[in-house]
Amino acid sequence: MCLTYFEETIIDIQQEAMTNILKKYEFDPACPVRNVLDRFGDKWSILIIIILGEAGKMRFNELHKSIGDVSQKMLTTTLRTLEADGLVSRKVFPEIPPRVEYELTTMGKSLEPHIASLSAWAEEHMPAIKKSRMKYEKATAAG
Repeated sequence: MCLTYFEETIIDIQQEAMTNILKKYEFDPACPVRNVLDRFGDKWSILIIIILGEAGKMRFNELHKSIGDVSQKMLTTTLRTLEADGLVSRKVFPEIPPRVEYELTTMGKSLEPHIASLSAWAEEHMPAIKKSRMKYEKATAAG
């Protein structure tokens, strides 16, 4: 079947539109969305932001105890990353033994409502997610 000129033009336009959409998702190290989400994709960053948001200032050991199952090395690494990104501030007091306090910066505090929305979404949808996971596991086990 021959395509008319009009049909060919529509197909060309659709292909170009799809190409432009896909370009939006190509890897770009400068992409702000990927760059920021990369930082929060770990297990601890969002939890630390939530805890510091609720508690205000915390010392390292208090933060470590409140999280529980994070290693000191991982907590240190995560706090350094959050500090490097400008989300957490670190204040060292010249005492013996040294005392260090962490708290959210203004930018870190501006992230709190977004994390709260994500948390609320997770709580609302967790029953459906669990149900879907169980359904998927049954289907793949029977497969």
